Amino acid sequence: MTDTQKTFTLRVVIQMILVVLVAPFLPMIVSGQWDWWQAWAYAVASISAFIVSRLIANRRHPDLIKERARFMEAKDTKPWDKVLAPLLGLGSILILVAAGLEKYYVQTPASSLIWNLIALFGILLGYGFSSWALIENRFFSGTVRIQTERGHHVVSTGPYRIVRHPGYAGGMLGYLFIPLLLDSLWAWIPTLLLCVVMVVRTALEDKTLQAELPGYKEFAQKTRYRLLPGVW
Repeated sequence: MTDTQKTFTLRVVIQMILVVLVAPFLPMIVSGQWDWWQAWAYAVASISAFIVSRLIANRRHPDLIKERARFMEAKDTKPWDKVLAPLLGLGSILILVAAGLEKYYVQTPASSLIWNLIALFGILLGYGFSSWALIENRFFSGTVRIQTERGHHVVSTGPYRIVRHPGYAGGMLGYLFIPLLLDSLWAWIPTLLLCVVMVVRTALEDKTLQAELPGYKEFAQKTRYRLLPGVW
């Protein structure tokens, strides 16, 4: 194994540890409340969605996982996405940290079990829809760029028949249900800010694809809405 391969492997391992073993448990790590069943439910849902989607995607598109692992090295990433992509990652972390801090300092009264279960279903639905997009789209990269070296072309099957950016749509749906599941008012602040960033990124990415990806304008005429059918 060359030094480059060793570096790549180490980076992938570190990313996996952070995404699978650290981030989902942040509410419990921050609050110290390890008997918080809602936080456990979120962690299991998040980890399951990540692992299952990557296993299926790797079988269908082995080069996609490598592309996503190397996203920080892409030199043709759009300049604005070098700001927005990290903001998305930071925002998703801040949601969980805010919920943990509120649990530690405030002890906000719990909502009813039915609302917690509805929120958990919403998270599973959102993450499932986003995972479907990852599995369907061989070009589902971590940053916005035209992947000419990989034969980038329009993907119009699966969830892309419903909205043009199902990855963002599913992710946003899942994020919006996290504060409800974790009974956190504080978590709404980073959640709403994160949604704003996702809308901005969606608009800029869509504009880029229409200008630079052959066939995307025709695809946009068939799949009319970016994130929410009937709205936008």
